[in-house]
Amino acid sequence: MREKLRYRLYYGIFRTIALLPTPVLQWIGSGLRWLFEDVLKYRRKIIRDNLRNSFPGITEGEIREIEHDFYEQLADNFLETIKLLDISDAEVDRRIEVVGAELVDAAAEEGRPSIIYLGHYGNWEFVPSVVRKLTKVDISAQVYKRQHDRAFDRLMLKVRSRFGSVSVPQASIFRQMVRWYRDGKTVMCGFIADHRSNQHVSHHEMTFLNQPTQFNPGGEEIGKRMNAAYFYLDVEKPRRGHYRFTFKPIVPADMEEDSPYTRQYMRMLEETIRRRPGLWLWSHRRWKWNKLKVES
Repeated sequence: MREKLRYRLYYGIFRTIALLPTPVLQWIGSGLRWLFEDVLKYRRKIIRDNLRNSFPGITEGEIREIEHDFYEQLADNFLETIKLLDISDAEVDRRIEVVGAELVDAAAEEGRPSIIYLGHYGNWEFVPSVVRKLTKVDISAQVYKRQHDRAFDRLMLKVRSRFGSVSVPQASIFRQMVRWYRDGKTVMCGFIADHRSNQHVSHHEMTFLNQPTQFNPGGEEIGKRMNAAYFYLDVEKPRRGHYRFTFKPIVPADMEEDSPYTRQYMRMLEETIRRRPGLWLWSHRRWKWNKLKVES
């Protein structure tokens, strides 16, 4: 019962905010940026440590510029995600540009699922909207990790289903993908694969943003079982509130190395981050295990 009450409370508050026009939400977002950056100084030490380690030789002034961009994106992400509870298709079409959707459709026509790799860059909650530009895909899905607060988890699942996509728990994604494949369904599944890997599970490592970085090639391993096509979703932000999503085929530099598609994805993501660093999620403890190794 308490879970239901919390859900109704969350939904009531977020739905009310979502009713506000986007320009008003952006004005509120500027206030939130100030709160996160100047008042709360949200995870500032983590952000600065990550930036210094990722970009050796970076000046303090450059760090401040990236930080400011990051905090603005953080505030925008929060309010733009809430807006998904009440955004029209027409506004989505004005704000989201999709490039290369025909590549995913071509794979679907061949009966091949598409594994889409992306990062915590820009506003990833808008990514499911790309399905509106696809004509040959039966099912659009994304892998997700359950929230500890079950009421909030339920709300986020509602947000993420705005464009008809299916959220599949990480533990179930392999079985679900195989089931769809055997049923003859054409599927596109998104994997956000730049989070910290479990050091007890992942035995894969490469240099990413100037640091030894563990990664989990789960999406690639699933794709191998069903002759999947692999794509990287590049993200650009032409101006505030507008995003460009571009499907780019992942072409490994060396098919002889282990997990070639995942490694190439991380190289492509690094190029995106270096193009405009402030849009990546720097507040995440991505390299926590590196610190533990040093201390041990």
